Amino acid sequence: MSLKNSSTTSDYLNFDSTLNKAIKIIKTDKNFKLGFLIVFGINAGLRISDILELKHEDLENNSISLVESKTNKKRVIRLNDNIKNAYILLKERCPETTGYVFTSNQNTVFSSQYVNRKLKEILGSKNLAISTHSLRKTFGRQVWSNNNETDKALLYLSELFNHSSPAITKRYLGIRQEELDDIYMNL
Repeated sequence: MSLKNSSTTSDYLNFDSTLNKAIKIIKTDKNFKLGFLIVFGINAGLRISDILELKHEDLENNSISLVESKTNKKRVIRLNDNIKNAYILLKERCPETTGYVFTSNQNTVFSSQYVNRKLKEILGSKNLAISTHSLRKTFGRQVWSNNNETDKALLYLSELFNHSSPAITKRYLGIRQEELDDIYMNL
């Protein structure tokens, strides 16, 4: 958790290349559960605290109902084909189909610190600040892009993210800063 008025931030990722890399990890890597976590994160837009609470039983339906840990608000998330297909691949690698999804070999749930460290290893580059929040931001940027970068998309994202206004969502996704940068570059 960052301090109020601090400048800690994480970058968003390219949705398609991240999805492809995560699928490859599920199929071939010993970190296959992290591959699924990446797919789920960029397709659901949840905070890491809510992702780590997922159980296999939650993924057997077409949607997930949960109460978000940070806001205590109820949310229903439809599982898209990316998540469903990745979950099929996960089950091929991990026959365990009960209990928490994101567990270590010692059967303990991953910590957000562990996931942050592994994401930096898997997805990191010198130019990007990668964290678990990058997955949520990647989801947001993809939704915004898929909806032609409209105010309507920001309104939907604001609701999905439980932000108090679209302006906060714009700042959260780095859109506002890009617009301000464009002012200087267009002089």
